[in-house]
Amino acid sequence: MIEKKIRLGNLYAFYGNLLTEKQKEILKLYCIHDLSLGEISENLNISRQAVYDTLKRAENTLEDYEEKLNLLSKFSNTRYKINELLDLINKFVNNIDTMNFNKNCIISEVNEIKKTAMEILDESS
Repeated sequence: MIEKKIRLGNLYAFYGNLLTEKQKEILKLYCIHDLSLGEISENLNISRQAVYDTLKRAENTLEDYEEKLNLLSKFSNTRYKINELLDLINKFVNNIDTMNFNKNCIISEVNEIKKTAMEILDESS
């Protein structure tokens, strides 16, 4: 349930401006302010069922946008690759002392970093 709400919040961050004003308002209260359906219905003076229906329509719309555009997926993959890149850089820095400035070792490590950087660039174009 939490993962679903987090995904919905992430989709809202990417595609929220493409929703209707009512959908944006309800999603903001649900995802960002973490209100329940009952609390949202009280705040907006609409039925709980109307809140549920609006959330479902908005969720389906956001999932359709993601299926077509894959912005959230690409963003997540890029973040993963950047974390990989940072790990490689940290490994390189931590291993500098053991490399004894061996040119081949250093070149090998730098090439790994470059390879990951190129993957990031290729995926984002």
